[in-house]
Amino acid sequence: MKITAFVADDEPIARAGLRAMLGAFEWIAVVGEAADGESAIQLIEAQHPELVFLDVQMPGLFGTEVLRRLTWRPYVIFTTAFSEHAVSAFELGAVDYLLKPFGPARLAAAMQRVQSAIGEPAPVDAVERLSGALGGGPINRLFVRVGGALVPLPVERVSRFEADGDYVIAHADQAKHLLHLSLARLEERLDPARYVRVHRTHLVNLEHVRAFKPDVRGNLEAVMLDGARVPVSRSRAQEIRSLGR
Repeated sequence: MKITAFVADDEPIARAGLRAMLGAFEWIAVVGEAADGESAIQLIEAQHPELVFLDVQMPGLFGTEVLRRLTWRPYVIFTTAFSEHAVSAFELGAVDYLLKPFGPARLAAAMQRVQSAIGEPAPVDAVERLSGALGGGPINRLFVRVGGALVPLPVERVSRFEADGDYVIAHADQAKHLLHLSLARLEERLDPARYVRVHRTHLVNLEHVRAFKPDVRGNLEAVMLDGARVPVSRSRAQEIRSLGR
């Protein structure tokens, strides 16, 4: 029995290339395609494919918004030429993320995940995951780029987040990962009992703080377990000092 699939991408060449590669999988039957978000919603709702390949950045609607608005619940693989969209997407419930350009080997790995997911007796609803991810509740992982792959990073492993213009640098296990979102947006999704904004450009994981100490000029700073020293703003310093009274 074949699994029905749908391809949504605004690039005709990308759609044709993906359909050609999917031809190698005898258990997949591509039943339709769309070039924009609104058309994707209409056709997916009409055809009820079991698997959808969603380009993240399409005219009209992003793929994430398409997923949110669907009443039909397919398995989803996001495709994107821009890693920041996947990196800043929190637990979207997708089976996989494919960074363009990808080839048959990477697609084959994603299809193995599809087979495993479809084999689950009670798969988690992707839209429910998306609602939980973009709605309330703290996140427990991020997706970061390592080489040419996106890998999950548990947030508890991140010692601190540092604003870098419109982006954020996550410091974890002696490595740095660039996240394409604002520090304010990230702060909204972190557990406030663990992650504290100590400065306008710094969020620290209290589990990774060795101590709060004054520097040579008397200004408070957070001394991290990895040896890093993070400045603490005056307003936050007053709050932190009051905790010790």
